[in-house]
Amino acid sequence: MNILFLSHYFPPEVNAPATRTFEHCKQWVKDGHTVTVISCVPHHPMGKAYPGYRNKLYQVEYKEGIKAIKVLTYITANEGFLKRTFNYVFYMVMAIVVAPFVGKADVVISTSPQFFNGLAGYGVARLKRCPWVLEIRDLWPESILAVGAIKNKKVIAVLEWLERFAYRKADHIVPVTHAFQKHIEAHGGHADKITVIRNGVDLTFFVEQAIDERFAEELGVKGKFVAAYVGTHGMAHGLDVILDAAEILRTREDVVFLTAGDGAERARLQAELERRALPNVLMLGQLPKERMPALWSITGVSLVLLKKLDLFLTVIPSKIFETMAMKKPIILGVRGESQMIVEQAGSGVCIEPENAAELAAAVLALADSPERCRALGEAGAVCVAAEFDRTMLAQRFEAVLQRVAG
Repeated sequence: MNILFLSHYFPPEVNAPATRTFEHCKQWVKDGHTVTVISCVPHHPMGKAYPGYRNKLYQVEYKEGIKAIKVLTYITANEGFLKRTFNYVFYMVMAIVVAPFVGKADVVISTSPQFFNGLAGYGVARLKRCPWVLEIRDLWPESILAVGAIKNKKVIAVLEWLERFAYRKADHIVPVTHAFQKHIEAHGGHADKITVIRNGVDLTFFVEQAIDERFAEELGVKGKFVAAYVGTHGMAHGLDVILDAAEILRTREDVVFLTAGDGAERARLQAELERRALPNVLMLGQLPKERMPALWSITGVSLVLLKKLDLFLTVIPSKIFETMAMKKPIILGVRGESQMIVEQAGSGVCIEPENAAELAAAVLALADSPERCRALGEAGAVCVAAEFDRTMLAQRFEAVLQRVAG
């Protein structure tokens, strides 16, 4: 098959959509398919082009056999509703403009969020006269409404109409959770055109390793128990709870909270950290993917957190699976489908979202019980190998594409 994938994000960006798209596409190339990805010039989340990239009309590179096309991008930081919306719409237009020149396609995939990237797939598939598969990794506009990013009722009505339009027009829809499937069916999608393919992890990359003592010394955490949050510092994540829990455990000199990543809330959180003068919190910012094994090696427990909103009952953060693969225990501050996975796997401790007292207590209990940490980590590794291996999930997705493409 000739597969054309539209993704706003793609490596060298290191967020969840870039990783999922790359790992699926890499497997499809291994299985003998021709894969082209159209994405933005890499700029997330800093709001500037990555070193080695220029913001020009069209540039091509190859990654693991994938033809990766970067198109002209309206570059902005991951903050400010109007600027981000223009960034999204600009990419949608550029993808549609460039697509006719990238060769044959037997199927077009577009992934949402962001929302307009999903819709770009409709236009490109019409131009290419081939089926359109819509991947849903998060529910838009629900997720942006839940965090208060949009309040204009007319804008909300338009976005909700576009959502229903996309569900009706897609030849097939691939959500990442069963809860998303129920939502899609309730908003115009047909059950026989929906296949759930959950997130997973590349088990060849995320492999348990010995503690990187040099990295631990560099950060000043050697011999300490590290509770690490790795990922986007966004409006949806409620990361103030980390600072509040650190305040509770301020006197425990053997326990450190660490965050790695970037996002719209990071600068505010950094300022709040400095205001409180918490000695037991490190904020590292964005790390390249190659540094992640070292970070995981020094992690005692992985924090997977979202705000206490009903919307997030349907969400499964991909960080759960990376944590399991690295044989680390999880403290999960997310209810719903995510909680079911962690509890069934026996891979972590579930707490009430945004509850600093429960977070502090869970960290303390694990810091004082290395045996329990090992047991939770081992249980997670068994679960992820059986159910969330990215290779296996990519091949399930491939079967959907072959069926849709005929």
